[in-house]
Amino acid sequence: MNYEFCTVQDEGRVRIVTLNRPEVMNALHGDCHVELDAIWNEFAARDDLWVGIITGAGDRAFCAGNDLKVQAAGKRKPWQASGFAGLTHRMDLDKPLIAAVNGWAMGGGFEIALACDIIVAAENALFALPEPRVGLIAGAGGVHRLPRQIPQKLAMGMILTGRRVPAAEGKELGFVNEVVPVGQALAGAKRWAAQILECSPMAVRASKQAAYRGLEEANLATALQTLYPAQQANAASADYIEGPKAFAEKRKPNWQNK
Repeated sequence: MNYEFCTVQDEGRVRIVTLNRPEVMNALHGDCHVELDAIWNEFAARDDLWVGIITGAGDRAFCAGNDLKVQAAGKRKPWQASGFAGLTHRMDLDKPLIAAVNGWAMGGGFEIALACDIIVAAENALFALPEPRVGLIAGAGGVHRLPRQIPQKLAMGMILTGRRVPAAEGKELGFVNEVVPVGQALAGAKRWAAQILECSPMAVRASKQAAYRGLEEANLATALQTLYPAQQANAASADYIEGPKAFAEKRKPNWQNK
């Protein structure tokens, strides 16, 4: 299918979504969110797609955030329920997501990356939540996710100043998993995806669901005592048997995702 604001390429079990508005540094507006919502809905529903990657066209920008020119012209449309880029408020997606950040990830762009499970950043990547500098707030999850992913004082230092953080510092702070040479963000993300695909897809989803839902519990004991739905599904699956069997037989497992 052809899309107006992005490109979609499925490589085996990996879906690669490229934000494709390089003329505005891949900034997004309401129609973009509608398109991306549909793309991620399909990704979530397809049994043959196990990992998602999101990146931006060109080396200058992953996503510069909200298209302020559209907003200033009074043409802003409300987001879908799934949030900015169809991702930031999508709380029920257990399939892993990887952000391949090339260049600027500003405001909503950074919030897209924070909504992913893994961030691979090119050396020229820059991250910021600059909304207060234009009278706004990082309301697509930035003010909530960043303090949950790095130490609170370091997060507040970024949130309250809107300062730009380069990729290397992002790795030191803890929100970037890997820094790669310029132009290699997508290749790096594919390497991470390949490692994930070596694992049971059901076990991966159970692990993601348990990790995030467990963080919402009041204490560790409650999380440990809770059997989350994806864990139950995994324990009842054929792959739950296939994994130990393949290990005992010294062969690669043949995951069926069922």
